[in-house]
Amino acid sequence: MDIKIRELNDIVIIDIGGDIRQYEVKGDSLYQHVKDQLYTGKRNLLINFEKVDFIDSLGVGDLLSSYVSTNNLGGKIKLMKVAPRIQMIFQVTLLDRLFEFFEDEEAAIKSFR
Repeated sequence: MDIKIRELNDIVIIDIGGDIRQYEVKGDSLYQHVKDQLYTGKRNLLINFEKVDFIDSLGVGDLLSSYVSTNNLGGKIKLMKVAPRIQMIFQVTLLDRLFEFFEDEEAAIKSFR
């Protein structure tokens, strides 16, 4: 898993590449990156799943922890470009009830306004 952080105004965009599997995580997890952004005062987070083909229970747990931490601080965390097979995992785990999903970055960015 590869994570890159970008900022656009007051929105932090977290681009994820590769599978989100326990043995793929090298260094910090997705949740650690989210916590780092929250620690610096960032509250609008957009996670880009465009280059993610698989997510296991570690990734699901990271997303849930990220949601809870962001929500507790009054922030928003949204997801974009989630593949249909990953959306099914979110439906089964009921994470689709917590997150807003977007197909393109422009629409996701506008939704924070």
